[in-house]
Amino acid sequence: MISIIIPVLNEVDSIGRLLTHLIENSSSKNISEIIVVDGGSTDGTLDILRPIRFLKPDRSVDHHKTSNVLDTKFQKNNSTRTDVLDNAKRDPESSSGLENKSNILLINSPKGRAKQMNTGAKHAKGDILYFLHADSFPPKDFDQLIINEVQKGNQAGCFRMQFDSNHWWLRLASWLTQFSWRASRGGDQSQFITKTLFNDIGGYNENYIIYEDNILINELYARNEFTVINKKLITSARLYRKHGVWKLQYHFWTIYVKKWFGASADELLAYYKKYVC
Repeated sequence: MISIIIPVLNEVDSIGRLLTHLIENSSSKNISEIIVVDGGSTDGTLDILRPIRFLKPDRSVDHHKTSNVLDTKFQKNNSTRTDVLDNAKRDPESSSGLENKSNILLINSPKGRAKQMNTGAKHAKGDILYFLHADSFPPKDFDQLIINEVQKGNQAGCFRMQFDSNHWWLRLASWLTQFSWRASRGGDQSQFITKTLFNDIGGYNENYIIYEDNILINELYARNEFTVINKKLITSARLYRKHGVWKLQYHFWTIYVKKWFGASADELLAYYKKYVC
């Protein structure tokens, strides 16, 4: 079964819609749990999850000594249903159907996507891990598509990607993701990997606050353990809209080249904070 792991930090505009999308486009028999790992959101992200019933923190797994697990159950007739309705009034697409889901976990973690994803992986019960950004929406039946690849012997991979933008460069970049070229990869395409392989690699490198997805992907390519599923995942171009397509693309290319020439994790982060944040 698959454990879906979603790191979040201030994702109030997308997390509810994503959870609903995952529920509506997968089969419960394939999903062990959906694990949302929060790095300290302050924008109302956690309010989207109000229709849940919080249980006692799970102390059996101690990660960074600050994490805790809140098992969640969405129930049709639960007294917290009013929270679903309140959220739906604010954003009709954000909460629809969530009250019916019974296997969503909310975990608190130190901030940092690598730390958050590793924490989620340590709590995961599924034998396949599926790491997903909060603004990326996988295709219909994504769960079965992933399972099919693993059954064929492909232990890791991603979907091809499409930005929610009509800009010609982003459409070209999206089109290129159907190929297996290393340069076409990125975390926005999502990442599935067997738990066995993930543990063998050692998980995400927590030294990298940015570029952590690429570090793992590099390791997978070095092992010849990567496949691209020829179905489109839709991801947000919000950062391109914020900074401008060419300006942001230049900075992403610069980070890629810097890493190619041996820049450290701290150097990449310093550049990102100066020009992108």
